[in-house]
Amino acid sequence: MSVRRTATASIATAVAMLLLAGCEAPRPERTVTTATPPVAATPEPSPTPTEAVDPLVGPYSPTGDLTALASDLAAPWSIAPVGADGILISERDSAQIVLIDPAGQKRAIGGVGGVAANGEGGLLGLAVQGDGTERRLFAYFTTADDNRVVSFPLTGTGASLSLGPATEVITGLPKASNHNGGRLAFGPDGLLYITTGDANQRDRAQDVGYLGGKILRVDAAGSVPADNPFANSPVYSLGHRNPQGIAWGADGTMFAAEFGQDTWDEMNIIEPGANYGWPDVEGIDSADARFVAPIAQWATDDASPSGIAVVGDTVFMAGLGGERLWTIDPTEGAETREYFAGRLGRIRDVYSAGDGSLLLITNNTDGRGEPRSGDDTLYRVTLASTSG
Repeated sequence: MSVRRTATASIATAVAMLLLAGCEAPRPERTVTTATPPVAATPEPSPTPTEAVDPLVGPYSPTGDLTALASDLAAPWSIAPVGADGILISERDSAQIVLIDPAGQKRAIGGVGGVAANGEGGLLGLAVQGDGTERRLFAYFTTADDNRVVSFPLTGTGASLSLGPATEVITGLPKASNHNGGRLAFGPDGLLYITTGDANQRDRAQDVGYLGGKILRVDAAGSVPADNPFANSPVYSLGHRNPQGIAWGADGTMFAAEFGQDTWDEMNIIEPGANYGWPDVEGIDSADARFVAPIAQWATDDASPSGIAVVGDTVFMAGLGGERLWTIDPTEGAETREYFAGRLGRIRDVYSAGDGSLLLITNNTDGRGEPRSGDDTLYRVTLASTSG
């Protein structure tokens, strides 16, 4: 299959094991970089990236079976499994990192200091690098002055799992009451990818010197890889409005979901240095060769996409305003289907469990939804192969 037509992503298979079954805010330790990071001489892939190659192939779809793994979460935003220890969840407004252990019990393992939750800002994306005793948790959050990424060592295991002191990775990212981006993920190259919203400076999404409205790429210390498309810049792609979902296929194809303004939400294939058109273009517009067109689009009332995940050859996309889960099959002309419409409410994030199932989290307590009994909830979604 071509680079533009395959999709798969997963986490370490140890997450499948857990599916069977408040502390002081950390103080900054040191600043590694700012919004103008140094250039790394050679990008060093992580020897133990968070996401492993998914052996599953072909299209997948939900069976309709849902298992609640945890409930009563407060404005959850991101899912980050930590192997046999459980699943970490970020709570946007409380600034707490919550662990769901294999027995379904939840507890806060630490708080992120300096979070200023306002509007769509707060504690947003999480990503984990490494395994065993050498694990770090990366977190994206909004402060009173900027958006930034920090990392924490994860110390202990099981009941003793906790956050060590924070280290700044990148600071000075544009912030606003909305359009803050916020998704983090380690790619197949072991590097950290960061989505940023235009922070209501829509025209500056076209400015490479402005770090809003972009997808950024840095190493785990925040330094710029030598092979980034723009010299001495963390910018990997530009012309985005508010991307909040990124995931990769087995062959390295990178997908990103993006909120539109008034007409079209988008699913894009991301290429280094490419321009995705905002604010000049919204949705599919093949007339302007300067911009890369999305492979799929949705009316904004039907999607409002956030997190995405890939299982086999299928991209799964969370829908907030659309209150449903979408699937996209890039091998069949980006055919789309919807699931759970009206059943769960707003869906914020999805994550491949690596065993052919999906983790999904609702987001009805963020001030824009209508909370239901037990909201918000982390679910396991059973999937089935639909090939042949």
